[in-house]
Amino acid sequence: MSCRLCGSERLRSVLDLGATPPCELFLTAEGLAAPEPTYPLNLHLCESCLLLQIPALILPEETFVDYAYYASFSDSWVEHARRYVDTAVERLALGADSRVVEVASNDGYLLQHVVERGITCLGIEPSVNVGEAARERGVPTLTAFLDEALADQVRAEHGPADLVAANNVYAHIPDLLGFTRALRTLMADDGWLTIEVHHALNLVTLGQFDTVYHEHFQYYTVLSITRALATAGLTVVDVELLASHGGSIRVWARPEAIAGEPSAAVDEALAAEKAAGLHEVAGYLDLEPRAQLVRQNLLRFLLDAKAAGKRVVGYGAPGKGNTLLNYCGIRSDLLEYTVDRNPYKHGRFTPGTRIPIHAPDRIKADQPDVVLILPWNLETEIARQLSFVTAWGGELISPLPDVHPVLTSPEVVAS
Repeated sequence: MSCRLCGSERLRSVLDLGATPPCELFLTAEGLAAPEPTYPLNLHLCESCLLLQIPALILPEETFVDYAYYASFSDSWVEHARRYVDTAVERLALGADSRVVEVASNDGYLLQHVVERGITCLGIEPSVNVGEAARERGVPTLTAFLDEALADQVRAEHGPADLVAANNVYAHIPDLLGFTRALRTLMADDGWLTIEVHHALNLVTLGQFDTVYHEHFQYYTVLSITRALATAGLTVVDVELLASHGGSIRVWARPEAIAGEPSAAVDEALAAEKAAGLHEVAGYLDLEPRAQLVRQNLLRFLLDAKAAGKRVVGYGAPGKGNTLLNYCGIRSDLLEYTVDRNPYKHGRFTPGTRIPIHAPDRIKADQPDVVLILPWNLETEIARQLSFVTAWGGELISPLPDVHPVLTSPEVVAS
C-alpha cells in the first residue's frame, strides 16, 4: 500500500478495527445461511503528507450500484441541504443562466432546492435505485461514476458549471488524484467547488471511530484536503465548520489562477488542527486508545442493562452503526433489534452482527427500557422523533463521544 495522495510508502496504522463486512450490505433472511465475507478495517496515516486512509479493499462499483442509503430520510439533512443552496445562491449570485452540478447527488435531497429556484442543474449519481428516486423528484440525474472521461463528456454536453458540489463523496474515492482532476474539469474557469467531509479533527480528538468504514477511503483535515485539491490546480479559499456528521468541514475552492488569498477562517481551521497536534504524526496516536475506551464503556453499559433485566433496542441502521456494532461485538443478546425509517432495510439484518431491522413503529409497540441511537450525529433530530419513549419511563442513549442519556424523563422533553 502506498499513499494515494503523495505516493509515499511511509504509512503507519493508527486505528485497527479488526475485520468487518461492508457496512451497507444488509442481509436478507435467506442470506443469514450464506457465508459473509469480511475485510480488514485498518486506518493508516501517511507520515509524509498526513493523509488518513484505508486500503481500497472494496471498490465503489461493488457498493454503490444498488445502495441502501437515501439521504432524504433525514429531515435535518434535507434542511441542511436547503440552507446550503440558499447560501450558495446568494454568495455566488446564481440565477437562471447559471449551472450547478452535484457529484454523488443521491436521491435529489439537495438539487431539488436548486430546481425549485429555476437554476439549471445536473446530478451525477452511480446508484441506480437512489438516482431513480431523484428523477422522480424532477432532478435531472445521470447514473454514472464520475471519472475524468465522464467529466469531459458532461462538460462538452452541458457546459462548464458555475458551482460543483461534492458533499460527502470526496472520502469515497480510491482514485483521489483522478477524481480531483475530474472535479476541476466540471468547473468553469471562474467557477466554484464546495466539498463537505467529516473533519478528521473530530475523528481523532473525540474518538469517532465509527466514521471509519470500507466506503470511506480518506479522512481529511483542512491541511490534507488543501494538499489534495492543489494536485488539480485548485485552491481552498474558505472553510466552514459544520455540526453535521459529528463535525464536518465545508471547503470552498477555486482555480488557483483566480483564487486570491484565503479567508481568515482557513488560517483559523489550520491553527486549530495544529494546536490539536494533527500537523504531526504524534497527534494521531491517541485515536486507538480513545476508540477502545468508547467500546469498553458502551459494553459495560449494555451488560449492566442486561443484568438489570432491561430491554434494549436500537434506533437507526447507518453505516457508522455497523462499524460500531462489529468493533464492539454487539449482537442481539445485548441489542434486541434496531429500527430505521428506510423501508429498504426492513426485514433485513445488520451485516456481521445480524441484528434484525424493523420499522420505527415497533418501538412504540414494544415500549423498551432503553433505545440506543446508532446515528448519534442526528441525536437532536432523533430526540424529537422519539420524545414519546419517556411516557413509559424509557431512556434514549447516545454512544459517542461517550455513553450519555439524551432523554431520560418527561421533564427533559418539557425543558
